[in-house]
Amino acid sequence: MKKKVGLYFGTFNPIHVGHLAIANHMVEFTGLDEVWLVVTPHNPLKKKSTLLDNHHRLEMVYKATEGYMKLKPSDIEFGLPQPNYTVNTLVHLKEKFPDYHFSLIMGEDNLRNFQKWKNHEIILAKNNIYVYPRFEKNSTKKSAFEDHPKITKVDAPIMEISSTFIRNAIAEGKNIQPLLHSEVWKYIDLMNFYK
Repeated sequence: MKKKVGLYFGTFNPIHVGHLAIANHMVEFTGLDEVWLVVTPHNPLKKKSTLLDNHHRLEMVYKATEGYMKLKPSDIEFGLPQPNYTVNTLVHLKEKFPDYHFSLIMGEDNLRNFQKWKNHEIILAKNNIYVYPRFEKNSTKKSAFEDHPKITKVDAPIMEISSTFIRNAIAEGKNIQPLLHSEVWKYIDLMNFYK
């Protein structure tokens, strides 16, 4: 029996309680054995002053997932050619871990644009996708993949916390500690990030 691993991709800049709640919900309420939080590297072709270096974001994911036995940080994309595409990451993972079965975890908003992903047909042919709900104002647009047999909509809690909101709040000197794992908050504070 292959180990079932859900891949939850993100910049995690920073990782917050919303990310943890979704990842934990997916591993506890689906058939997944583990969820890997895959830290997406900084694209060297893009200058993003608010995006922390890869190792800092990975360190925060390590701190946030400590104590969650089924949640694992992953830097698998750090060593892959950039810009990287999910389809390439999946090929690499299957070569490296032939005994694992990988699924994708994505928000409803990403599913609506999934047909724009590179080789999305190949991804869908070989992988299951677990979709968590997103609250979006004025969104009546349905996904073309709404009833696809490989796509499972999971009745997960809707999280309206964003990393952008957190970064902006920190820059404004607001106390947003409840939105972050305590060790992540300590790390951000110690390193003076986002100020």
